[in-house]
Amino acid sequence: MAIIVNVDVMLARRKMSSGELAEKVGISAANLSILKTGKAKAIRFTTLNALCNALDCQPGDLLEYAPDPPETT
Repeated sequence: MAIIVNVDVMLARRKMSSGELAEKVGISAANLSILKTGKAKAIRFTTLNALCNALDCQPGDLLEYAPDPPETT
């Protein structure tokens, strides 16, 4: 599964720091970092909603799908 998280892109567009976003969303800086680096295995809709609200964006601005390359045998 190749879901790309573009939180950094939106942070740069909004000229907002990670710490400021974490505070507005109500999550820890560590959890935001896990999300930003793509290491998160899941995201709650309430968290996605809060991110979209804080960054004034749509879920598609934050999440992107890139298909996995085909397996070679």
